[in-house]
Amino acid sequence: MIVPLPFTQLGSGSRVLLAFHGIGQDGSSCFAPAIQSLGSHYTIYAFDLPFHGQHSDAAFEVISKANWKNSIAHFLHQNNITRFDITGFSIGGRFALATLEAFAENIDHAFLIAPDGVSEHPMYALATRIPPARWIYGWLMRHPGVFFPGVRVARTLKLASKSLVRFTQQVLNTPEKRQTIYRSWVAFRDLRFDIPALVRAANANGVTIYLFAGVYDSLLKPKAVKKLAELLPENQYIELKSGHTRLVEHAAAWICTLFK
Repeated sequence: MIVPLPFTQLGSGSRVLLAFHGIGQDGSSCFAPAIQSLGSHYTIYAFDLPFHGQHSDAAFEVISKANWKNSIAHFLHQNNITRFDITGFSIGGRFALATLEAFAENIDHAFLIAPDGVSEHPMYALATRIPPARWIYGWLMRHPGVFFPGVRVARTLKLASKSLVRFTQQVLNTPEKRQTIYRSWVAFRDLRFDIPALVRAANANGVTIYLFAGVYDSLLKPKAVKKLAELLPENQYIELKSGHTRLVEHAAAWICTLFK
């Protein structure tokens, strides 16, 4: 049985934008800053990803590309949508990429904002793909008295930036938030992509990909999306003078210029 994807509808434009938020957020709060710039151009369907927002009670299981494709196909059918654009921020980038891979023939534009899924940090692979390491990761999430001192040590050794440490403390400061992060990391691990093949499919179907990175983003630095940036025309890779938290707002203002 396909479980309907919860979403918040924002804006009133004639174009359709499917939007996938970042870790620890929900669709509404993530994309509300985009309404001023894009609300008259798009009707935005801002989804709540599993373990977030209205979808916090999602079953804890690994999400396959096939299951995700079925969920989006169900949504499109229910809402009579045939053509649309997509955007994904941070970990929502994995879902934007999965949607692009499955529905390239239906998509006109893909706006990827500091997207996760272009490359994979070795620590993510270690913590989610190797069972003993996954157990240790889960244990650390349940024992913050051990985890947070380790983060501070990493900062002292200059293995983590000040802003990264601050972000970690903000998104992991309650048991509920730690459970959300743990479940998301583990459950989303099969959303992996052959980026060159994905770009070829996009080009073959006339999809224009715009990639945004933040010059001051210490969570997902521009070098993390270099693999994709090198495959795009120069004017479709945009580095914005922004940190991670305001990147959606700044990207929306840039996207708005496409309609002028």
